[in-house]
Amino acid sequence: MVEYKLKIPEWPEDERPRERLLKYGASSLSDAELLGIIISKGTPEKTAIDLGRELLVKYGSLRNISTRSVS
Repeated sequence: MVEYKLKIPEWPEDERPRERLLKYGASSLSDAELLGIIISKGTPEKTAIDLGRELLVKYGSLRNISTRSVS
């Protein structure tokens, strides 16, 4: 079965993380959404928020991610 997933620019404007950040502040976003904004671009298969979720699962928290090197 093929899963169709909308890219973030295709989401309703009031549900997009960057727009919610500007309108309501960082406290209105999940850690995955904040990471998604920093990551900026996803892949054809995953949104930037999906990638943020994967990093959180792998490293456990934003603090743990911040101590990692880019490489």
